[in-house]
Amino acid sequence: MNFLPEAIEDYVAQHTASESELLSKLNRETHAKVLMPRMLSGHVQGRVLSMLSYMIRPSRILEIGTYTGYSALCMAEGLADDGQLITIDINEELEDMVRSYIEQAGLSNKIDSRIGNAIDLIPEINDSFDMVFIDADKINYSNYYDLCIDKVRQGGFIIADNVLWSGKVVGDKIDKDTQALLDFNNKIHEDTRVENVLFPVRDGLMVVRKL
Repeated sequence: MNFLPEAIEDYVAQHTASESELLSKLNRETHAKVLMPRMLSGHVQGRVLSMLSYMIRPSRILEIGTYTGYSALCMAEGLADDGQLITIDINEELEDMVRSYIEQAGLSNKIDSRIGNAIDLIPEINDSFDMVFIDADKINYSNYYDLCIDKVRQGGFIIADNVLWSGKVVGDKIDKDTQALLDFNNKIHEDTRVENVLFPVRDGLMVVRKL
């Protein structure tokens, strides 16, 4: 996932606002106790998500893929005063940890954590979103996009993580996840309903604005 020289990565981190004490604690606990901690957004990407949220000032955010809750806490920082973030994850084993950090952040009234298959849960949500963050299984990225696009208001944003997939999208070996992301990236780029920019932040963030 490191596309820049390590010295540049370090310089970027040193010149990016620090994560909060609570986020730092969650970062450490995730790396110490949870499988595949590289799935965590982490310091720099977390600050990017927070900054984007502050810029958009969303009233409603939908997150697909909670993991340990780091990205949800970051995006919730920019919510409007009466805003709400719905986050969905299929892994019930992390539910207690996620809810604990939501409570510690004082955001129980703003973050609605739901357990289940997003493919099934998204159609049941009757709401319009200003911001959607997709960071779950790569095979279903296109399906998540299709389920969300009509729920995003005009001028709203969809952000998808891991769209560079550790550089595999320009590699020679194409596995199922890589192909799914290649198809997703092409789908977004060819969709006349949106405008998109692929940011080479960490593992790649596709930022999409609905026209």
